[in-house]
Amino acid sequence: MEAKKKIKKIGIIIKPHASGVEKILQEIIHFLRVHKIECLLENIAAEKLKIKTGYPREKLPEMSEAIIVLGGDGTLLSIAPFAARAGTPVVGINLGRLGFLTEIPVDEAFPVLETFIKNKDGFISRRTLLEIKYKDRVDICLNDVVLNKAALARMIELLIFIDGKEVTRLKGDGLILSSPTGSTAYSLSAGGPIVHPKVETIILTPICPHTLSFRPLLIPASSTIKIKLLTPEEKVYLTIDGQRGLAMEKNEVIEVRKSDLELILVTSPWRSYYDLVKEKLGWAE
Repeated sequence: MEAKKKIKKIGIIIKPHASGVEKILQEIIHFLRVHKIECLLENIAAEKLKIKTGYPREKLPEMSEAIIVLGGDGTLLSIAPFAARAGTPVVGINLGRLGFLTEIPVDEAFPVLETFIKNKDGFISRRTLLEIKYKDRVDICLNDVVLNKAALARMIELLIFIDGKEVTRLKGDGLILSSPTGSTAYSLSAGGPIVHPKVETIILTPICPHTLSFRPLLIPASSTIKIKLLTPEEKVYLTIDGQRGLAMEKNEVIEVRKSDLELILVTSPWRSYYDLVKEKLGWAE
């Protein structure tokens, strides 16, 4: 049996204003150095510790064999597209509030890292991403694509096509197109279901629909969804993973499908997905 290749370089990104981030950052750097692993710090992490050499966040995944995220889910979402494109595993250590993606608490950080370094194929959760085409751009996201109205706008109207066929018109505050991983984010708050990450599906969750009969819908992950904005004057925004977005115009169309890429997420060996939804969301308590 072929021996596993030793990890030699790990990149670290941080939520700079998280409580205690400098202390855990220094401890992780020391831990990795003891294991003879080179640390590549993003610029803001290098500045925190007054280290001269730092790197742009988006460049770290292609330079590293793994990425450690010290922060919350937003920090992990910001690196997810770059890590997915590079095929680089991500270890999320929670310094935020909820920590659904960054599920590993600080007191488990070193046992999880020890386990991961010794057997980097263990405790891996491969997460589906969504691909979004809009205007002349193509983007990918881990959680969701959201179309919603501005704060002062009236109800908006969207025309929904699935696999080339017109399915329905949605009148309401907007629509969430979610991956299984994103099912526990905005979609859940809007009344969508909790979906296990291994389920191959895309979730359509309306935001405050005008008709009570418009319920969340799970469709095959092989489907292609097209959304056309019919509303003429109201401000409507497209937001991707809560990280980036733009205003949409009347008759503009976006296309969403399952991406060919996956995010390699390192999870805790001591906590199942069901433990996680119980612990973080109080599910079935």
